[in-house]
Amino acid sequence: MQVMNFARTLMAAAILLLQAGGAMAQGGQAAQARLIVGDSAISATRGELAVDIALSQPAPFRTRILAAPPRVVVDINTVDWGGATIPDQGNAVAAQRLGHLPDGWARLVLELNDPWLPATTEQRVDPDTGRARIALRLSRATDEEFDMGAQSEARFVARTHPALLHPDAAPPPPEAPRRPVVMLDPGHGGIDPGAERDGVRESDLVLQFARILREELLRRGVFDVAMTRDADVFVSLDGRIRAARAAGADLFVSLHADALPEGMASGTIVYLLGDEASDDSAAYLAERHDRADMLAGVDMTGNTDEIARVLMAVAWQDTAPRAQALAETLVDHVGEAGLRLHRRPVQSGAFTVLRAVDMPSVLIELGFMSNPRDMAQLQDPEWHAHMARVLADALEGWQEEDTTLQGLRRR
Repeated sequence: MQVMNFARTLMAAAILLLQAGGAMAQGGQAAQARLIVGDSAISATRGELAVDIALSQPAPFRTRILAAPPRVVVDINTVDWGGATIPDQGNAVAAQRLGHLPDGWARLVLELNDPWLPATTEQRVDPDTGRARIALRLSRATDEEFDMGAQSEARFVARTHPALLHPDAAPPPPEAPRRPVVMLDPGHGGIDPGAERDGVRESDLVLQFARILREELLRRGVFDVAMTRDADVFVSLDGRIRAARAAGADLFVSLHADALPEGMASGTIVYLLGDEASDDSAAYLAERHDRADMLAGVDMTGNTDEIARVLMAVAWQDTAPRAQALAETLVDHVGEAGLRLHRRPVQSGAFTVLRAVDMPSVLIELGFMSNPRDMAQLQDPEWHAHMARVLADALEGWQEEDTTLQGLRRR
């Protein structure tokens, strides 16, 4: 157990260092979320205090409550407050203070006129704009409840677990098991259409397929599904990973249908992250995908510091075998279903979008628009439906096996 806790601690530290390193590599505030003052607000009714913090992009955050005087503290990783404050439309907040901590986190402190305890919190990401909204909803509490909630140092304990505050009260009903979250990532979009053949754009094909796969997965009820984009918009490679973390994704599946010079490839390929490409085609695709970020002025070439590299390597020891198993399961199901596979169906490449160390990630080339047979399939609704069913079967099979293996590792 100590080893598992140590690994999880290293993984969390690696993620924070990676985010901080990415911010420095990209020139400070270019990598920060910005407060959008016009869409942010503090408002109160008799029974609810609402705090909405609108950001230019998703960011990790944490919340706690403090007593004497009653305060709500919100820490957000790398946010530029821009010298502004959040518009207050009520009288529930006596004062608000915004600043930055030495470790790069930004802090919002709300000093409350009366005791309020957090009831719900969430961060939602707009798939069209990439903007995020942190929404806190607080409910009125007695002084005793607030003091006990603050002493617990657990977020939202008062409303979520009332039995902790009132030991004689009946225990709350058990929560429904959390479904694992799949983040589907339709490649390209907006100013980056991807491959194009005869007026057909890769970004449109993979978005259409992602929607079909999402519906197939949701219909089965095993997974919750999020998407990095659900419209023809540009999302940076780094933004896709941030969106996955904001959604609490358990695995990341990027979808593509590229074209290669001289028809170099055909059939489905599943790519894993690798420092070196497994062949020339993988190198070409990884370079082209990363180059697409330059269209939006995003430079992904900066390196994190050596400490982050070491911590990420430790975290990756857990994630890499799971990603390998996911790739092999996907390929097995596609082959068994009689769908066309590339002669080397599992490959690796230095794809930036696969660099999350905290979740298994794969990139699926559904087929290649440069191959006439693949191109015909990529435009065939029946093929889309068939492939979606096959991939959903594979994801379910992998999830079941992975859950069993994770349970054995924790013993």
